[in-house]
Amino acid sequence: MGKRILITGVSKGLGYAMTEGFIQQGHRVIGCARSVAAIEKMKDSFGAPNDFTNIDVADEQQVKNWATEILAKYEPPDILINNAAIVNPPAPLWEIPSEEFSQLIDINIKGVVNVIRHFVPAMVEKQQGIIVNFSSGWGRSTSPDVAPYCASKWAIEGLTRSLAQELPAGMAAIPLNPGIIHTDMLSICFGESAASYTSASKWALKAVPFILKLKPKDNGTPLTVPG
Repeated sequence: MGKRILITGVSKGLGYAMTEGFIQQGHRVIGCARSVAAIEKMKDSFGAPNDFTNIDVADEQQVKNWATEILAKYEPPDILINNAAIVNPPAPLWEIPSEEFSQLIDINIKGVVNVIRHFVPAMVEKQQGIIVNFSSGWGRSTSPDVAPYCASKWAIEGLTRSLAQELPAGMAAIPLNPGIIHTDMLSICFGESAASYTSASKWALKAVPFILKLKPKDNGTPLTVPG
């Protein structure tokens, strides 16, 4: 068996494409997503030794229970990928309802921290493992009408680079910009023009080997999946 790779947000988009890609290369994927139906479908499609669970990363108790179950069954992940995220419907910041803003922050930032809090200690104990927190081009630049999303991804950049300074030798935390890929999230932002960008499945052909090659020497370095 290859590496144990834990991925959040596996039900669609980049998460699903990575799951498919890693499994095709002989690795075990341990994944979660909010959709019960999607998780059941993934269990049918991929099956053992892969492991999929219905989890909302914004709910810390759910994440804690999931981590307890997973770490009792398997060794800590070799690669942990915090991919789960949402984007706000485009609008000026002052027009975005507080509930929408809070939900985005809860998933995009707190969700990442929840997963780190409950999985990374086991990785630290073994002093091995790569943590990949998905950032964005909008985590290193800005655009109008996506201020909440930009804020969350800028936060991921700082959070990850700070985490990198706290890890023991032999580990790494990396903020990774996946690039611009045609996903449901991109369609929300770009509309019909989103279809002109690379599909998630084609993106994964480069992203999967790129992530597999990440090493402790990459700790704290903001990286981008090659286009």
